[in-house]
Amino acid sequence: MMKKWIAVIVLGAAQFVMVLDSTVMNVSISTVVKDLDTSVAAMQSAITFYTLTMAAAMLLGAKLGDVWGRRRAFVVGSIVYACGSLITGLSPNITTLFLGWSVIEGLGAVLVIPAIAALIATNYTGRDRVTAFALIGAVSGAAVAAGPLIGGFVTTYFDWRYVFFAEVVIMVAVLFAARFVADPSRPQKTGIDLVSVALSAVGLVAVVYGLLQSKTWGWILPLHPPVVNGVSIEPLGLSLVPYFVVGGAALLWAFVSRQKHLVARGRVPLIHPALFSITPLRAGLSVLGAQYAITAAIFFVVPVYLQMTLGLDALETGLRIFPLSIALILFSIVGTRLSDRWSPRLIARIAQVVLVVSGAVLLASLSLDLRNVLFAVGMFSTGAALGLLASQLGNVNMSSVGENETSEVGGLQGVFQNLGSSLGTALIGSVLIASLAGSFAAGVQSSDLPSAAKSAVSSATSAGVEIVPVAGVDAIVTKAGLSEDDAATLTTIYADSQVSSLRVSFVVIVLLALVSLVLSRNLPSRPAGQRDETAEVSVDPKPVSSSG
Repeated sequence: MMKKWIAVIVLGAAQFVMVLDSTVMNVSISTVVKDLDTSVAAMQSAITFYTLTMAAAMLLGAKLGDVWGRRRAFVVGSIVYACGSLITGLSPNITTLFLGWSVIEGLGAVLVIPAIAALIATNYTGRDRVTAFALIGAVSGAAVAAGPLIGGFVTTYFDWRYVFFAEVVIMVAVLFAARFVADPSRPQKTGIDLVSVALSAVGLVAVVYGLLQSKTWGWILPLHPPVVNGVSIEPLGLSLVPYFVVGGAALLWAFVSRQKHLVARGRVPLIHPALFSITPLRAGLSVLGAQYAITAAIFFVVPVYLQMTLGLDALETGLRIFPLSIALILFSIVGTRLSDRWSPRLIARIAQVVLVVSGAVLLASLSLDLRNVLFAVGMFSTGAALGLLASQLGNVNMSSVGENETSEVGGLQGVFQNLGSSLGTALIGSVLIASLAGSFAAGVQSSDLPSAAKSAVSSATSAGVEIVPVAGVDAIVTKAGLSEDDAATLTTIYADSQVSSLRVSFVVIVLLALVSLVLSRNLPSRPAGQRDETAEVSVDPKPVSSSG
Protein backbone atom coordinates (compact mmCIF):
# COMPACT_ATOMS: atom_id res chain seq x y z
CA MET A 1 0.00 0.00 0.00
CA MET A 2 2.77 2.42 0.98
CA LYS A 3 4.67 1.68 -2.21
CA LYS A 4 1.80 3.10 -4.26
CA TRP A 5 2.24 6.51 -2.66
CA ILE A 6 6.05 6.79 -2.96
CA ALA A 7 5.70 8.89 -6.12
CA VAL A 8 3.43 11.47 -4.47
CA ILE A 9 5.73 11.60 -1.43
CA VAL A 10 8.73 12.36 -3.65
CA LEU A 11 6.85 14.92 -5.74
CA GLY A 12 5.26 16.41 -2.60
CA ALA A 13 8.68 16.92 -1.00
CA ALA A 14 9.80 18.91 -4.05
CA GLN A 15 6.54 20.89 -4.03
CA PHE A 16 7.01 21.72 -0.34
CA VAL A 17 10.48 23.15 -0.97
CA MET A 18 9.31 25.20 -3.98
CA VAL A 19 6.50 26.85 -2.00
CA LEU A 20 8.35 27.17 1.32
CA ASP A 21 11.21 29.12 -0.24
CA SER A 22 9.55 32.48 -0.83
CA THR A 23 7.61 32.54 2.46
CA VAL A 24 10.80 31.91 4.43
CA MET A 25 12.57 34.79 2.68
CA ASN A 26 9.69 37.15 3.40
CA VAL A 27 9.98 36.77 7.18
CA SER A 28 13.80 36.86 7.11
CA ILE A 29 14.21 40.13 5.20
CA SER A 30 15.46 42.29 8.07
CA THR A 31 18.03 39.69 9.16
CA VAL A 32 19.27 39.09 5.60
CA VAL A 33 19.55 42.86 5.00
CA LYS A 34 21.81 43.20 8.04
CA ASP A 35 23.83 40.06 7.28
CA LEU A 36 24.55 40.99 3.65
CA ASP A 37 24.89 44.74 4.34
CA THR A 38 22.19 45.57 1.80
CA SER A 39 18.82 47.35 1.76
CA VAL A 40 15.18 46.36 2.07
CA ALA A 41 14.62 47.72 -1.43
CA ALA A 42 17.29 45.38 -2.82
CA MET A 43 15.70 42.41 -1.05
CA GLN A 44 12.27 43.34 -2.39
CA SER A 45 13.80 43.43 -5.87
CA ALA A 46 15.22 39.93 -5.36
CA ILE A 47 11.82 38.63 -4.20
CA THR A 48 10.09 40.30 -7.16
CA PHE A 49 12.59 38.93 -9.68
CA TYR A 50 12.09 35.39 -8.33
CA THR A 51 8.42 35.69 -9.31
CA LEU A 52 9.32 37.25 -12.66
CA THR A 53 11.74 34.44 -13.51
CA MET A 54 9.02 31.87 -12.98
CA ALA A 55 6.44 33.91 -14.89
CA ALA A 56 8.80 34.36 -17.84
CA ALA A 57 9.91 30.77 -18.23
CA MET A 58 7.02 28.63 -16.91
CA LEU A 59 5.54 27.76 -20.34
CA LEU A 60 9.00 27.02 -21.72
CA GLY A 61 9.70 24.78 -18.72
CA ALA A 62 6.49 22.88 -19.38
CA LYS A 63 7.40 22.41 -23.04
CA LEU A 64 10.87 21.16 -22.15
CA GLY A 65 9.12 18.50 -20.07
CA ASP A 66 7.54 17.21 -23.29
CA VAL A 67 10.81 17.41 -25.23
CA TRP A 68 13.06 15.82 -22.61
CA GLY A 69 10.50 13.65 -20.80
CA ARG A 70 8.69 14.68 -17.61
CA ARG A 71 10.90 12.80 -15.15
CA ARG A 72 14.09 14.01 -16.81
CA ALA A 73 12.83 17.60 -16.66
CA PHE A 74 11.96 17.04 -12.98
CA VAL A 75 15.46 15.70 -12.26
CA VAL A 76 17.26 18.47 -14.19
CA GLY A 77 15.10 21.11 -12.51
CA SER A 78 15.79 19.62 -9.07
CA ILE A 79 19.55 19.72 -9.70
CA VAL A 80 19.36 23.34 -10.87
CA TYR A 81 17.21 24.26 -7.88
CA ALA A 82 19.56 22.55 -5.40
CA CYS A 83 22.54 24.41 -6.91
CA GLY A 84 20.64 27.69 -6.57
CA SER A 85 19.79 26.94 -2.93
CA LEU A 86 23.43 26.16 -2.15
CA ILE A 87 24.60 29.40 -3.76
CA THR A 88 21.92 31.31 -1.84
CA GLY A 89 22.96 29.75 1.47
CA LEU A 90 26.61 30.64 0.85
CA SER A 91 25.88 34.17 -0.42
CA PRO A 92 28.43 36.76 0.79
CA ASN A 93 26.47 39.65 -0.77
CA ILE A 94 23.15 40.58 -2.39
CA THR A 95 24.48 40.00 -5.92
CA THR A 96 25.26 36.36 -5.19
CA LEU A 97 21.93 35.88 -3.42
CA PHE A 98 20.15 37.43 -6.41
CA LEU A 99 21.91 35.02 -8.77
CA GLY A 100 21.32 31.93 -6.63
CA TRP A 101 17.78 32.60 -5.45
CA SER A 102 16.08 34.89 -7.95
CA VAL A 103 17.62 33.42 -11.11
CA ILE A 104 18.94 29.87 -10.65
CA GLU A 105 16.29 28.66 -8.19
CA GLY A 106 13.60 30.29 -10.32
CA LEU A 107 14.82 28.50 -13.44
CA GLY A 108 14.88 25.19 -11.58
CA ALA A 109 11.32 25.76 -10.36
CA VAL A 110 9.95 26.29 -13.89
CA LEU A 111 11.09 22.78 -14.79
CA VAL A 112 9.97 21.14 -11.56
CA ILE A 113 6.50 22.67 -11.06
CA PRO A 114 4.93 21.62 -14.42
CA ALA A 115 6.62 18.22 -14.16
CA ILE A 116 5.07 17.59 -10.73
CA ALA A 117 1.55 18.14 -12.09
CA ALA A 118 2.21 16.01 -15.18
CA LEU A 119 3.81 13.14 -13.24
CA ILE A 120 0.95 13.03 -10.72
CA ALA A 121 -1.48 12.75 -13.63
CA THR A 122 0.47 9.90 -15.27
CA ASN A 123 1.25 7.96 -12.07
CA TYR A 124 -2.31 7.86 -10.74
CA THR A 125 -5.79 7.36 -12.12
CA GLY A 126 -9.35 7.60 -10.83
CA ARG A 127 -9.75 8.09 -7.08
CA ASP A 128 -6.01 7.73 -6.49
CA ARG A 129 -5.40 10.71 -8.77
CA VAL A 130 -7.93 12.80 -6.82
CA THR A 131 -6.16 11.83 -3.59
CA ALA A 132 -2.70 12.55 -5.01
CA PHE A 133 -3.66 16.03 -6.21
CA ALA A 134 -5.34 16.74 -2.88
CA LEU A 135 -2.13 15.78 -1.08
CA ILE A 136 -0.06 18.03 -3.35
CA GLY A 137 -2.50 20.87 -2.70
CA ALA A 138 -2.29 20.25 1.04
CA VAL A 139 1.50 20.24 0.89
CA SER A 140 1.48 23.59 -0.92
CA GLY A 141 -0.87 25.17 1.59
CA ALA A 142 1.03 23.72 4.52
CA ALA A 143 4.27 25.14 3.14
CA VAL A 144 2.70 28.59 2.75
CA ALA A 145 1.37 28.52 6.30
CA ALA A 146 4.41 26.85 7.89
CA GLY A 147 6.94 29.04 6.05
CA PRO A 148 6.71 31.99 8.48
CA LEU A 149 6.90 29.60 11.45
CA ILE A 150 9.92 27.70 10.10
CA GLY A 151 11.62 30.84 8.81
CA GLY A 152 10.98 32.73 12.02
CA PHE A 153 12.27 29.90 14.22
CA VAL A 154 15.41 29.15 12.18
CA THR A 155 16.24 32.82 11.64
CA THR A 156 15.66 33.71 15.31
CA TYR A 157 17.51 30.82 16.92
CA PHE A 158 20.00 29.72 14.26
CA ASP A 159 20.75 31.35 10.89
CA TRP A 160 18.57 32.05 7.84
CA ARG A 161 21.14 30.24 5.67
CA TYR A 162 20.28 26.89 7.28
CA VAL A 163 16.88 26.95 5.56
CA PHE A 164 18.55 26.92 2.15
CA PHE A 165 21.09 24.29 3.18
CA ALA A 166 18.16 22.13 4.33
CA GLU A 167 16.55 22.65 0.92
CA VAL A 168 19.72 21.28 -0.70
CA VAL A 169 19.53 18.16 1.48
CA ILE A 170 15.83 17.63 0.66
CA MET A 171 16.37 18.09 -3.08
CA VAL A 172 19.30 15.63 -3.05
CA ALA A 173 17.01 13.10 -1.34
CA VAL A 174 14.35 13.84 -3.98
CA LEU A 175 16.90 13.16 -6.74
CA PHE A 176 17.81 9.77 -5.31
CA ALA A 177 14.13 8.85 -4.92
CA ALA A 178 13.07 10.12 -8.37
CA ARG A 179 13.63 6.65 -9.86
CA PHE A 180 10.49 5.52 -8.02
CA VAL A 181 8.40 7.99 -10.04
CA ALA A 182 7.16 6.33 -13.23
CA ASP A 183 7.15 8.26 -16.49
CA PRO A 184 5.35 6.32 -19.23
CA SER A 185 5.50 9.28 -21.63
CA ARG A 186 8.10 9.38 -24.38
CA PRO A 187 10.19 12.45 -25.20
CA GLN A 188 8.78 14.30 -28.19
CA LYS A 189 11.14 15.14 -31.02
CA THR A 190 9.68 18.56 -31.68
CA GLY A 191 11.13 22.01 -32.09
CA ILE A 192 10.42 24.93 -29.77
CA ASP A 193 9.23 28.12 -31.43
CA LEU A 194 11.52 30.87 -30.10
CA VAL A 195 9.15 33.65 -31.15
CA SER A 196 6.44 32.11 -28.95
CA VAL A 197 8.90 31.84 -26.07
CA ALA A 198 9.82 35.52 -26.39
CA LEU A 199 6.20 36.71 -26.68
CA SER A 200 5.01 34.70 -23.68
CA ALA A 201 8.03 35.56 -21.53
CA VAL A 202 8.01 39.30 -22.14
CA GLY A 203 4.21 39.49 -21.98
CA LEU A 204 3.96 37.63 -18.68
CA VAL A 205 6.87 39.56 -17.14
CA ALA A 206 5.28 42.88 -18.14
CA VAL A 207 1.90 41.96 -16.63
CA VAL A 208 3.36 40.48 -13.42
CA TYR A 209 5.87 43.30 -12.92
CA GLY A 210 3.19 45.92 -13.51
CA LEU A 211 0.90 44.27 -10.96
CA LEU A 212 3.68 43.94 -8.39
CA GLN A 213 4.73 47.60 -8.79
CA SER A 214 1.18 48.96 -8.54
CA LYS A 215 1.42 49.44 -4.77
CA THR A 216 4.49 51.65 -5.34
CA TRP A 217 3.76 53.38 -8.64
CA GLY A 218 -0.03 53.58 -8.28
CA TRP A 219 -2.64 51.84 -10.44
CA ILE A 220 -3.61 54.75 -12.72
CA LEU A 221 -2.39 58.04 -11.25
CA PRO A 222 1.28 58.24 -10.20
CA LEU A 223 1.94 57.50 -6.53
CA HIS A 224 5.71 57.05 -6.24
CA PRO A 225 6.87 56.92 -9.88
CA PRO A 226 10.43 55.82 -10.74
CA VAL A 227 12.90 58.68 -11.06
CA VAL A 228 15.62 58.78 -13.72
CA ASN A 229 18.22 61.56 -13.59
CA GLY A 230 15.95 63.52 -11.27
CA VAL A 231 12.93 63.25 -13.59
CA SER A 232 9.79 61.32 -12.56
CA ILE A 233 8.66 58.83 -15.21
CA GLU A 234 4.91 59.33 -15.61
CA PRO A 235 3.92 59.34 -19.34
CA LEU A 236 0.89 61.57 -20.02
CA GLY A 237 0.57 62.10 -16.29
CA LEU A 238 -0.22 58.43 -15.67
CA SER A 239 1.43 55.67 -13.69
CA LEU A 240 3.60 53.19 -15.58
CA VAL A 241 1.39 50.33 -14.33
CA PRO A 242 -1.33 50.52 -17.02
CA TYR A 243 1.38 50.73 -19.71
CA PHE A 244 3.03 47.55 -18.42
CA VAL A 245 -0.25 45.66 -17.98
CA VAL A 246 -1.81 46.70 -21.30
CA GLY A 247 1.46 46.22 -23.16
CA GLY A 248 1.92 42.77 -21.60
CA ALA A 249 -1.67 41.82 -22.43
CA ALA A 250 -1.09 42.86 -26.06
CA LEU A 251 1.99 40.64 -26.24
CA LEU A 252 0.04 37.73 -24.77
CA TRP A 253 -2.69 38.29 -27.37
CA ALA A 254 0.02 38.18 -30.03
CA PHE A 255 1.31 34.97 -28.40
CA VAL A 256 -2.11 33.30 -28.66
CA SER A 257 -2.41 34.43 -32.28
CA ARG A 258 1.03 32.97 -32.95
CA GLN A 259 -0.04 29.62 -31.49
CA LYS A 260 -3.10 29.52 -33.76
CA HIS A 261 -0.88 30.36 -36.73
CA LEU A 262 1.54 27.54 -35.89
CA VAL A 263 -1.27 24.99 -35.52
CA ALA A 264 -2.81 26.11 -38.84
CA ARG A 265 0.53 25.49 -40.55
CA GLY A 266 0.95 22.09 -38.92
CA ARG A 267 3.80 23.20 -36.67
CA VAL A 268 4.20 22.62 -32.94
CA PRO A 269 2.95 25.48 -30.72
CA LEU A 270 4.40 26.28 -27.32
CA ILE A 271 0.91 25.68 -25.97
CA HIS A 272 -2.18 24.49 -27.84
CA PRO A 273 -4.75 27.33 -28.07
CA ALA A 274 -7.53 24.70 -28.16
CA LEU A 275 -6.86 24.09 -24.45
CA PHE A 276 -8.61 27.36 -23.66
CA SER A 277 -11.79 26.09 -25.32
CA ILE A 278 -12.11 23.28 -22.74
CA THR A 279 -14.72 24.63 -20.33
CA PRO A 280 -13.77 22.64 -17.17
CA LEU A 281 -10.09 23.52 -17.67
CA ARG A 282 -10.86 27.18 -18.18
CA ALA A 283 -12.99 27.21 -15.03
CA GLY A 284 -10.40 25.26 -13.05
CA LEU A 285 -7.57 27.61 -14.00
CA SER A 286 -9.71 30.69 -13.25
CA VAL A 287 -10.66 29.43 -9.80
CA LEU A 288 -7.02 28.42 -9.18
CA GLY A 289 -5.88 31.95 -10.02
CA ALA A 290 -8.52 33.41 -7.71
CA GLN A 291 -7.53 30.99 -4.95
CA TYR A 292 -3.88 32.08 -5.16
CA ALA A 293 -4.92 35.75 -5.25
CA ILE A 294 -6.90 35.26 -2.03
CA THR A 295 -4.08 33.29 -0.40
CA ALA A 296 -1.49 35.93 -1.32
CA ALA A 297 -3.77 38.69 -0.06
CA ILE A 298 -4.30 36.93 3.28
CA PHE A 299 -0.58 36.30 3.70
CA PHE A 300 0.11 39.97 3.01
CA VAL A 301 -2.51 41.40 5.36
CA VAL A 302 -2.24 38.99 8.29
CA PRO A 303 1.53 39.49 8.93
CA VAL A 304 1.02 43.28 8.67
CA TYR A 305 -1.65 43.05 11.38
CA LEU A 306 0.28 40.70 13.64
CA GLN A 307 3.72 42.28 13.25
CA MET A 308 3.15 45.95 12.44
CA THR A 309 -0.02 46.58 14.47
CA LEU A 310 0.37 44.16 17.37
CA GLY A 311 4.18 43.98 17.44
CA LEU A 312 4.53 40.17 17.30
CA ASP A 313 7.79 38.69 16.01
CA ALA A 314 8.15 36.26 13.09
CA LEU A 315 7.88 33.15 15.29
CA GLU A 316 4.77 34.42 17.11
CA THR A 317 3.26 35.31 13.73
CA GLY A 318 3.86 31.79 12.48
CA LEU A 319 2.17 30.34 15.57
CA ARG A 320 -0.93 32.50 15.02
CA ILE A 321 -1.09 31.33 11.39
CA PHE A 322 -0.65 27.66 12.35
CA PRO A 323 -4.42 26.88 12.66
CA LEU A 324 -4.74 27.66 8.95
CA SER A 325 -2.05 25.10 8.12
CA ILE A 326 -3.64 22.37 10.23
CA ALA A 327 -7.10 22.99 8.77
CA LEU A 328 -5.77 23.06 5.21
CA ILE A 329 -4.19 19.63 5.55
CA LEU A 330 -7.20 18.16 7.35
CA PHE A 331 -9.78 19.46 4.87
CA SER A 332 -7.72 18.45 1.86
CA ILE A 333 -8.27 14.90 3.10
CA VAL A 334 -11.94 15.62 3.81
CA GLY A 335 -12.37 17.05 0.31
CA THR A 336 -10.83 13.93 -1.19
CA ARG A 337 -13.27 11.73 0.73
CA LEU A 338 -16.21 13.87 -0.36
CA SER A 339 -15.21 13.75 -4.05
CA ASP A 340 -16.76 10.27 -4.43
CA ARG A 341 -20.20 11.64 -3.56
CA TRP A 342 -20.05 15.36 -4.28
CA SER A 343 -19.05 17.15 -7.47
CA PRO A 344 -16.00 19.46 -7.69
CA ARG A 345 -18.40 22.34 -8.30
CA LEU A 346 -20.32 21.70 -5.08
CA ILE A 347 -17.18 21.22 -2.99
CA ALA A 348 -15.54 24.33 -4.47
CA ARG A 349 -18.64 26.45 -3.90
CA ILE A 350 -18.94 25.30 -0.29
CA ALA A 351 -15.27 26.25 0.15
CA GLN A 352 -15.83 29.68 -1.39
CA VAL A 353 -18.82 30.37 0.85
CA VAL A 354 -16.71 29.36 3.85
CA LEU A 355 -14.01 31.75 2.59
CA VAL A 356 -16.53 34.60 2.55
CA VAL A 357 -17.64 33.77 6.11
CA SER A 358 -14.00 33.39 7.21
CA GLY A 359 -13.16 36.82 5.85
CA ALA A 360 -16.04 38.26 7.85
CA VAL A 361 -14.86 36.49 11.03
CA LEU A 362 -11.29 37.74 10.58
CA LEU A 363 -12.68 41.21 9.91
CA ALA A 364 -14.54 41.08 13.21
CA SER A 365 -11.38 39.92 15.03
CA LEU A 366 -9.33 42.98 14.07
CA SER A 367 -8.61 45.30 16.99
CA LEU A 368 -5.64 46.80 18.82
CA ASP A 369 -5.66 43.77 21.11
CA LEU A 370 -5.68 40.33 19.53
CA ARG A 371 -9.01 38.57 19.95
CA ASN A 372 -7.38 35.17 20.06
CA VAL A 373 -10.41 32.88 19.84
CA LEU A 374 -12.14 34.79 17.03
CA PHE A 375 -8.89 35.16 15.09
CA ALA A 376 -8.04 31.46 15.49
CA VAL A 377 -11.54 30.47 14.31
CA GLY A 378 -11.15 32.74 11.27
CA MET A 379 -7.73 31.29 10.40
CA PHE A 380 -8.92 27.69 10.86
CA SER A 381 -12.01 28.19 8.69
CA THR A 382 -9.88 29.93 6.04
CA GLY A 383 -7.56 26.93 6.01
CA ALA A 384 -10.55 24.60 5.75
CA ALA A 385 -11.83 26.45 2.69
CA LEU A 386 -8.42 26.49 1.00
CA GLY A 387 -8.00 22.78 1.78
CA LEU A 388 -11.31 21.91 0.13
CA LEU A 389 -10.28 23.88 -2.98
CA ALA A 390 -6.84 22.26 -3.02
CA SER A 391 -8.46 18.83 -3.01
CA GLN A 392 -10.30 19.52 -6.27
CA LEU A 393 -8.62 21.96 -8.65
CA GLY A 394 -5.49 20.04 -9.62
CA ASN A 395 -7.48 16.95 -10.54
CA VAL A 396 -10.11 19.00 -12.40
CA ASN A 397 -7.46 20.65 -14.55
CA MET A 398 -5.45 17.53 -15.30
CA SER A 399 -8.52 15.36 -15.90
CA SER A 400 -9.77 17.84 -18.50
CA VAL A 401 -7.07 16.82 -21.01
CA GLY A 402 -5.34 13.73 -22.30
CA GLU A 403 -1.92 12.47 -21.22
CA ASN A 404 -0.11 14.34 -24.00
CA GLU A 405 -1.22 17.72 -22.67
CA THR A 406 -0.45 17.28 -18.96
CA SER A 407 2.86 19.17 -19.14
CA GLU A 408 1.22 22.10 -20.89
CA VAL A 409 -1.57 22.22 -18.31
CA GLY A 410 1.03 21.97 -15.55
CA GLY A 411 2.72 25.03 -17.05
CA LEU A 412 -0.59 26.88 -17.28
CA GLN A 413 -1.26 26.10 -13.61
CA GLY A 414 2.11 27.64 -12.75
CA VAL A 415 1.27 30.74 -14.80
CA PHE A 416 -2.13 31.20 -13.14
CA GLN A 417 -0.58 30.67 -9.71
CA ASN A 418 1.98 33.42 -10.38
CA LEU A 419 -0.59 35.79 -11.89
CA GLY A 420 -3.03 35.15 -9.04
CA SER A 421 -0.38 35.67 -6.36
CA SER A 422 0.88 38.84 -8.03
CA LEU A 423 -2.63 40.26 -8.40
CA GLY A 424 -3.55 39.40 -4.81
CA THR A 425 -0.38 40.99 -3.40
CA ALA A 426 -0.63 44.06 -5.63
CA LEU A 427 -4.33 44.66 -5.10
CA ILE A 428 -4.35 44.22 -1.35
CA GLY A 429 -1.12 46.21 -0.96
CA SER A 430 -2.58 49.13 -2.89
CA VAL A 431 -5.85 49.03 -0.96
CA LEU A 432 -4.04 48.83 2.39
CA ILE A 433 -1.68 51.73 1.65
CA ALA A 434 -4.36 53.95 0.08
CA SER A 435 -6.87 53.40 2.89
CA LEU A 436 -4.15 53.90 5.53
CA ALA A 437 -3.19 57.25 3.99
CA GLY A 438 -6.81 58.40 3.79
CA SER A 439 -7.75 57.26 7.28
CA PHE A 440 -4.60 58.74 8.86
CA ALA A 441 -5.04 62.10 7.12
CA ALA A 442 -8.69 62.27 8.22
CA GLY A 443 -7.78 61.28 11.77
CA VAL A 444 -5.09 63.96 12.02
CA GLN A 445 -7.36 66.71 10.71
CA SER A 446 -10.20 65.82 13.11
CA SER A 447 -7.90 65.52 16.14
CA ASP A 448 -7.08 68.05 18.85
CA LEU A 449 -3.51 68.45 17.64
CA PRO A 450 -2.25 72.04 17.31
CA SER A 451 -2.49 73.58 13.84
CA ALA A 452 1.30 73.63 13.53
CA ALA A 453 1.49 69.90 14.29
CA LYS A 454 -1.27 69.16 11.78
CA SER A 455 0.58 71.12 9.10
CA ALA A 456 3.86 69.34 9.88
CA VAL A 457 2.22 65.90 9.68
CA SER A 458 0.37 66.81 6.48
CA SER A 459 3.62 67.97 4.86
CA ALA A 460 5.55 64.88 6.00
CA THR A 461 2.88 62.49 4.67
CA SER A 462 2.02 64.34 1.44
CA ALA A 463 3.71 61.62 -0.62
CA GLY A 464 1.87 58.86 1.25
CA VAL A 465 1.92 57.02 4.57
CA GLU A 466 4.27 54.09 5.07
CA ILE A 467 3.38 50.89 6.91
CA VAL A 468 5.58 50.96 10.02
CA PRO A 469 5.30 49.24 13.41
CA VAL A 470 2.81 51.03 15.64
CA ALA A 471 5.21 50.66 18.57
CA GLY A 472 7.82 52.75 16.74
CA VAL A 473 5.61 55.70 15.76
CA ASP A 474 6.12 57.52 19.07
CA ALA A 475 9.92 57.59 18.63
CA ILE A 476 9.63 58.67 14.98
CA VAL A 477 7.40 61.67 15.62
CA THR A 478 9.27 62.70 18.79
CA LYS A 479 12.50 62.73 16.79
CA ALA A 480 10.72 64.92 14.22
CA GLY A 481 10.24 67.59 16.90
CA LEU A 482 6.71 67.01 18.22
CA SER A 483 5.97 67.03 21.94
CA GLU A 484 5.42 63.81 23.87
CA ASP A 485 1.68 64.47 24.17
CA ASP A 486 1.35 65.12 20.42
CA ALA A 487 3.44 62.02 19.71
CA ALA A 488 1.11 59.90 21.86
CA THR A 489 -1.92 61.33 20.05
CA LEU A 490 -0.40 60.61 16.66
CA THR A 491 0.48 57.07 17.72
CA THR A 492 -3.15 56.44 18.67
CA ILE A 493 -4.39 57.93 15.39
CA TYR A 494 -1.92 55.84 13.38
CA ALA A 495 -2.83 52.63 15.23
CA ASP A 496 -6.55 53.23 14.66
CA SER A 497 -5.86 54.06 11.00
CA GLN A 498 -3.90 50.85 10.55
CA VAL A 499 -6.74 48.76 11.96
CA SER A 500 -9.23 50.66 9.79
CA SER A 501 -7.18 50.04 6.63
CA LEU A 502 -6.82 46.36 7.52
CA ARG A 503 -10.60 46.10 7.79
CA VAL A 504 -10.99 47.61 4.33
CA SER A 505 -8.44 45.07 3.05
CA PHE A 506 -10.43 42.16 4.46
CA VAL A 507 -13.56 43.49 2.79
CA VAL A 508 -11.65 43.28 -0.52
CA ILE A 509 -10.63 39.69 0.31
CA VAL A 510 -14.30 38.84 0.85
CA LEU A 511 -15.10 40.38 -2.54
CA LEU A 512 -12.37 38.26 -4.15
CA ALA A 513 -13.98 35.16 -2.63
CA LEU A 514 -17.32 36.20 -4.13
CA VAL A 515 -15.66 36.61 -7.56
CA SER A 516 -14.18 33.14 -7.16
CA LEU A 517 -17.68 31.83 -6.43
CA VAL A 518 -18.87 33.18 -9.79
CA LEU A 519 -15.89 31.67 -11.63
CA SER A 520 -16.65 28.18 -10.28
CA ARG A 521 -19.97 27.82 -12.14
CA ASN A 522 -18.38 25.79 -14.97
CA LEU A 523 -16.51 23.31 -12.81
CA PRO A 524 -17.61 19.66 -13.33
CA SER A 525 -21.05 19.02 -11.87
CA ARG A 526 -20.64 15.28 -11.27
CA PRO A 527 -18.44 13.44 -8.76
CA ALA A 528 -15.07 12.25 -10.06
CA GLY A 529 -16.11 8.62 -9.96
CA GLN A 530 -19.18 9.28 -12.13
CA ARG A 531 -17.43 11.32 -14.83
CA ASP A 532 -16.76 9.60 -18.10
CA GLU A 533 -13.03 9.09 -18.59
CA THR A 534 -13.56 9.82 -22.27
CA ALA A 535 -14.35 13.36 -21.21
CA GLU A 536 -10.62 13.94 -21.21
CA VAL A 537 -9.93 15.97 -24.33
CA SER A 538 -6.78 15.52 -26.37
CA VAL A 539 -5.83 18.56 -28.40
CA ASP A 540 -2.44 17.34 -29.52
CA PRO A 541 -2.55 17.29 -33.31
CA LYS A 542 0.10 15.42 -35.19
CA PRO A 543 2.32 18.14 -36.63
CA VAL A 544 3.43 17.77 -40.22
CA SER A 545 6.60 19.62 -39.42
CA SER A 546 8.56 20.51 -36.31
CA SER A 547 10.96 22.84 -38.00
CA GLY A 548 11.13 26.64 -37.87
